[in-house]
Amino acid sequence: MTDPIERVATAAVPTPAGHYAQGTAWRDLVFVSGQLGPRPDGTHTADEPFETQVRQALANLLAILKQAGCGPERVLRVTAYLVGVENWPHFNRIYAEVFGDAKPARTVVPVPALNHGYLVEIEAIAARPE
Repeated sequence: MTDPIERVATAAVPTPAGHYAQGTAWRDLVFVSGQLGPRPDGTHTADEPFETQVRQALANLLAILKQAGCGPERVLRVTAYLVGVENWPHFNRIYAEVFGDAKPARTVVPVPALNHGYLVEIEAIAARPE
């Protein structure tokens, strides 16, 4: 018998508008879908400063990880998509504040645009504690 794939969802993050889960878990791995910066109430931060968008996208990511039983120290890999290479240092500073001593593998990908006019989208893979 194969292990079932678990869908991870939390009311702390808006329900996806598309055909995907906030996250999925299989065995001890958790995969969090790319997170933009909408607030839990569904209002958008796309017209707000880049730093606000990063903080909200990371808060969304961490809320999904928490629902799956993980914290930042359990994150194995992060991929971040940034509009504007000039935003990289700002992203790195906030990311370091949020992740602290946790230093997962990371890729930052400059992109020309993101959905809804956002400037950052972040996805992650984490390992659940045994």
